[in-house]
Amino acid sequence: MILPPSLRILVPALAVLAASLPLSAAAADVPAKRTISLSGSGIVNAAPDMARISTGVTTEGQTAQDALSKNTEAMTKVVEGLKEAGIEPKDIQTSNFNVSPIFEQQKDRQAAFITGYRVSNQVQIIVRDTEKLGSVLDKAVSAGANQIDSISFSIADPERLKDEARRLAMRNAIDNAKLFTESAGVELGPVISIREGGDLTPRPYRAAAAPMMAMEKAVPVEAGTLSVEANVSVTWELR
Repeated sequence: MILPPSLRILVPALAVLAASLPLSAAAADVPAKRTISLSGSGIVNAAPDMARISTGVTTEGQTAQDALSKNTEAMTKVVEGLKEAGIEPKDIQTSNFNVSPIFEQQKDRQAAFITGYRVSNQVQIIVRDTEKLGSVLDKAVSAGANQIDSISFSIADPERLKDEARRLAMRNAIDNAKLFTESAGVELGPVISIREGGDLTPRPYRAAAAPMMAMEKAVPVEAGTLSVEANVSVTWELR
C-alpha cells in the first residue's frame, strides 16, 4: 500500500512526539535541587612598606635657555641628593618635563606679551623603607627640590594580603551558611559555585604636599594603614 505524501510526513512526526513524551514525563518527576546562596566578606589591614613620591624643580628665566640651565643644575643636585639618601637609580624615573612661556597681561585690553620662561622637571621615586621617608624628603628639599606633588603608600607584596582577605571572606560565608541551615533544620551539602567580587587592590592613603622649605630635622610623615577587601558569593546544595 502506498501512502499519500501528506501521510508520509505525518507518520514520522507522530513517532517522534510519542518517543519524547516518556522523557518529558520522567524529567518532570525529578525534584529540583534545594540550594542556599550566601555572601561573605573579609578585610585585612596592614602597614605600608613602600612609598612613591613625585618631586622636582621648577625654575624661571628671561629666556628658555636661561630657565633650562637653572633647572638642569638644580635637578642634577636633587637626583644626586636622592642617591645619597639611599634611593637606587632604578627607583628614580622622570615623570614630567615641561617648558612654557610666562605671559604678562597689559592693561587697556592690549595683547599679552612674554616676560620669561618656566621649566619644570619632575621625577617619581620609590622609597622601599618607609622609616627613611622623612629623611628622604628632607634631603630632596635641601638639594633644591621646590615641588613635592604627592605621596602614595603601597605594599611590595600585596598578594599575601589578597589571599588572607579571600580566606576571611570564605570563612565568613561558611559561618553565615551554617547559621541559616542550623536555624532552618537542614544540612549543608557540597558547594555548587563560588564567585569572587570586591576591590582586591590595596587602597592607599594619599597625602598631597605643597612646595616645601628645608627643615632642620626629618619631615614627619604618617603612613597609616592600607586595607584589602574581598567578597565571595557561595551556593551550596542542601541535604
